Amino acid sequence: MLRLSTAQGLVRFDATGGIEPGLAERWIVIDDGRSVIFRLREAEWPDGRAVVAADIVPVLRRAVARGAASPLTPYLTAIDEIVAMTPEVIEVRLSRPRPDILKLFAQPELAIPARGGEEGSGPFRIADRADGWIMLRPVTHLAASDEAEDDAAPRPEELVRLRGERAGMAITRFATRASDLVEGGTFVDWPMVPLSDVAPANIRTDAAAGLFGLLVANRDGFLSQRDNRSAIALAIDRAALTAAFADGWTPSDAILPETLDSASPPAQPDWASVPEPERLAAAQARIALFRGDDTTPITLRIALPEGPGAALLYGLLARAIGQLGLITERVPLDDPAADLRLIDRVAPYDSARWYLRAACQPCAAPIAQLIAEIRMAPDMPTRGRMLAQADSALTADVAYIPIARPLRWSLVATRLRQWTPNARAIHPLNRLRPDPR
Repeated sequence: MLRLSTAQGLVRFDATGGIEPGLAERWIVIDDGRSVIFRLREAEWPDGRAVVAADIVPVLRRAVARGAASPLTPYLTAIDEIVAMTPEVIEVRLSRPRPDILKLFAQPELAIPARGGEEGSGPFRIADRADGWIMLRPVTHLAASDEAEDDAAPRPEELVRLRGERAGMAITRFATRASDLVEGGTFVDWPMVPLSDVAPANIRTDAAAGLFGLLVANRDGFLSQRDNRSAIALAIDRAALTAAFADGWTPSDAILPETLDSASPPAQPDWASVPEPERLAAAQARIALFRGDDTTPITLRIALPEGPGAALLYGLLARAIGQLGLITERVPLDDPAADLRLIDRVAPYDSARWYLRAACQPCAAPIAQLIAEIRMAPDMPTRGRMLAQADSALTADVAYIPIARPLRWSLVATRLRQWTPNARAIHPLNRLRPDPR
């Protein structure tokens, strides 16, 4: 949140999760989608220097370089070259068309800090740090003296005090009206929200796009059999599980939330056609066929984060899997010996390849190879067909057990009228209320 507030990329997210100008005031796409030309707007670094293309290009080149320590790096391989054409113009040359490239450039990882500093060109600057709080002041007011021009001074509502803390403390602070906004809530902390004194009108959720489910982390032994993996998927009552957390939390049977850039609608697992009342019996039958007369206990280690929501989730999963005659054990999220590992991630942009790559951790080697080759597709129709093929193959492989879309929540004071739910679950601090002027 601090990085999004004090630095921006060539473009940035608006209140709806869409794209708006950042350091670039406008852009055009040419050469059949293989080149994007950005024209920079007038902006200043914290030391007063004008922002020019020569400041930005080296930072972006490092961010997209192979081996860069960024979660976005695997999705930036289509970028061939980033060139400063003039002090005000930057060209990004692509080896193949990428319609989603702007949403990648809006990510916090591609925000541009000033040389040697943590801040960039705004929309806020750090005005003060004290007692765990960071005071943010709008960039538009920094150049003028408050004493010389009273009209240039920021109004109190334009200043932002930002604090990072544990969810319980943040909820309590909001409930006692000591703060106006809590951001970054996940399923892990959600059970504390209904138990608080926060009014229902202040509790907001995002219909976040992404993955919330179980990765099959260990494909040996019991989980080496596809039917056993699908039995686990069958046994989970998604509607009951999500309802135990929050009304309106959307369950999911598929890897992809919608068609996106695939050539076909999301692939449906074979068990999706089994009516809900019959799913448990079908799962038990598959396990019975695998075990035969063998009564040796089978234990599945489920890796989850810490927190009350994770405890609730484990209880629901343990009950579902226990109905198959299996034993479960909860282990830390990073336990290398885990059999099933929770993934809870919001998609940074709308491409089927992000979902498939994130859900293939691990999956069958031929499928992993196909997903890797998608990035080299020469055109969008070919890419769409490859995505559809990989989605179908990965779904059939049952390398990932979908449960729901990610649950993201915020606590929002009624005065922040422009807070808008969106698929990215990103809410820029400068887009929370109308311009007071």
